[in-house]
Formats: sequence, structure tokens, C-alpha cells
Amino acid sequence: MAKIILTVDDSASIRQMVAFTLKSAGYSVIEAADGQEGLDKAKANACNLVLTDQNMPKMDGLNLIKALRALPQYKAVPILMLTTESSDAMKTQGKASGATGWLVKPFDPQKLLEVVKKVIG
Repeated sequence: MAKIILTVDDSASIRQMVAFTLKSAGYSVIEAADGQEGLDKAKANACNLVLTDQNMPKMDGLNLIKALRALPQYKAVPILMLTTESSDAMKTQGKASGATGWLVKPFDPQKLLEVVKKVIG
């Protein structure tokens, strides 16, 4: 059975690129346009990995990570930030919120797949 990856980003073009990259590698992808929609979809589906942007309407990435980590089913699920934010301060906040890793946009599809494979196989 394919691993399910939730990708959360307010940019439709980024969601499309991420989904295309992941689907071509055999993963199932669920898309959400903001943190609140991402949280709702995460609650409704057993995801193996969450990829989230930081800067989004309704709920940003750090708050989404905190909300997911508060759910028993997401305590150990890898959560990767995929964002334009690259400052050490932001990465420290991400780690403190429970992010597993950090990828900076624009992303290299091959690098994305390598990281995903490393965290969920």
C-alpha cells in the first residue's frame, strides 16, 4: 500500500510540483491550501508524512506542527517544513515545534525524494 503524504501550502503551483514529484515516486498525496485545512485533513486521514509551508493564511506551519504534535496519532509522524524561510532562528523554532526536518524552496525534486525516502521509506 502506498504511503500517504499530506502536503500543505497556500501556493497551488508548489502543491502541484510537490504532488507530481511524490506521485511519480509511488506515494499517495493529499493536498491542503492552508494550515487549518491541513489539520482537518490530517485528522481525517492516517498520513505517513506531513510536508508544510510556514507562511500561510488561517494557520501557519509552526502552529500546524504544534497542533499535529498534540494529536496522539501524529506524535511520531515525520513533519517536514518546505518553505522559503531559511534563517537559523526560524529553523530553531521549527525544531522546538516538533518539525523533523527543513527543506528550502525552491526545492530540488530529487532532493525532496531523497529526504522523503530517508524519513518514511
